[in-house]
Amino acid sequence: MPSAKEELNGQATSPGALAGKSIALKDNIVTKDSPTTAASKVLSGYESPFDATVVKLLRQHGASISSKTNLDEFGMGSHSQSSNTGPVFSPFSRNGTPLSPGGSSGGSAVAVATGQCWAALGTDTGGSVRLPAAYTGVVGFKPSYGLLSRWGVIQYANSLDTVGVLAQSVKDARQVFRSLNVFDAQDPTSLPASVRQRLGPRRREPGRKRLRIGVPVEYNIDELSSTVRAAYVRTLDALQVAGHTLHPISLPSTRRALSAYYVLAPAEASSNLAKYDGIRYGYRTAGPDASPKRNSPLYAQTRGEGFGDEVKRRILLGAYTLSSEAIDNYFIQAQKVRRLVQQDFDRVFAQSNPLLDASLSTRSGDGGVDIIITPTAPTLPPTVDEVKRQSPVESYMNDVFTVPASLAGLPAVSLPAPLSEQERSSMEESDVTSVGMQFIGQFGDDETVLEAAELVEQLQP
Repeated sequence: MPSAKEELNGQATSPGALAGKSIALKDNIVTKDSPTTAASKVLSGYESPFDATVVKLLRQHGASISSKTNLDEFGMGSHSQSSNTGPVFSPFSRNGTPLSPGGSSGGSAVAVATGQCWAALGTDTGGSVRLPAAYTGVVGFKPSYGLLSRWGVIQYANSLDTVGVLAQSVKDARQVFRSLNVFDAQDPTSLPASVRQRLGPRRREPGRKRLRIGVPVEYNIDELSSTVRAAYVRTLDALQVAGHTLHPISLPSTRRALSAYYVLAPAEASSNLAKYDGIRYGYRTAGPDASPKRNSPLYAQTRGEGFGDEVKRRILLGAYTLSSEAIDNYFIQAQKVRRLVQQDFDRVFAQSNPLLDASLSTRSGDGGVDIIITPTAPTLPPTVDEVKRQSPVESYMNDVFTVPASLAGLPAVSLPAPLSEQERSSMEESDVTSVGMQFIGQFGDDETVLEAAELVEQLQP
């Protein structure tokens, strides 16, 4: 367990850095003094015998845990509507109907947006911190994969799950991030000190203080709403006026990233959720014990009653893509797409990927960009009634802009971009005031991502 005072990429934290701050936790982060259910019936009544590492660190830095927040069951969803205890509703509405708060960290985002806490922790697998941040008008930061400990976080997809921060400002999100950014020997995916030493702040060319901003052409999709597009253009214009330069870039594998994600994540989920069997902990169906002599349906009944529809759907999808008949055509191909997505990003960034040997670099050699800016979501938040009418595939499309950074393990933050008075007045009885803008950086370059987002935050009216 790391000490309460660490050097984090040149940034020192102290035991009292979060003194007096109230922080809410997504209910898939275990705490020993309150139940942790991951919003699933299958974990009803479960109480962890230990705190997650991030919870220990929060307490060591003086923070108080204010509450556990609702989510999509096991983090599987984009709207926080699949919880066993009931849906989460946004503080915003349209024509009197509540809007989706985004998911799966919708409860944490709403807690921050409504002032119930100073900041909150969520988890981001394919956009589950950034999307609710965009829908509720707060800051949502997903660090580089492996920087924040996952010890004590209930697994969904191990190679993608990342603890993230939701806050009212970039400054607050950075403060929480730095307090949690330490190596944890209990987490096998935690980046060791030898790697962290290579993750220093971005090294710009001598004398150059302006950012080179990448604008990916593949994110200019037909589904991008006119309101989101207008806010995107205003954000880029403001940066250009401030002296930063815009550079069109191509990330061709983006079009296949979402499909790859919805092969890989369910595959890992089907394996992770196999342990919920009604024998060791959590929910157990009524009836006889498991016995070969009785041909007991204990396992099937427990899992059938304990899991919700979305979780069952992803378990079945994952089990199929890992089957001997399908693994080559689905899982292996998705892994190849994931590598292509990572190579696309590595090629366009000015800073090389510190995890790769220099001989494996795919950089184009034309200088590259410091940061990439895209919308966080292609549309404004739908109403909960519209979400109910969506097919699973339509719902999955909400993650189209957030998934690529997750597949590559890159740091990304969603920042609310205010709508103009004209845009707000033209929207039918909706009180939404902003849309999310996403800032993506090279692996380990988390401070540059936060710096760029804070710069735009200061430029906003």
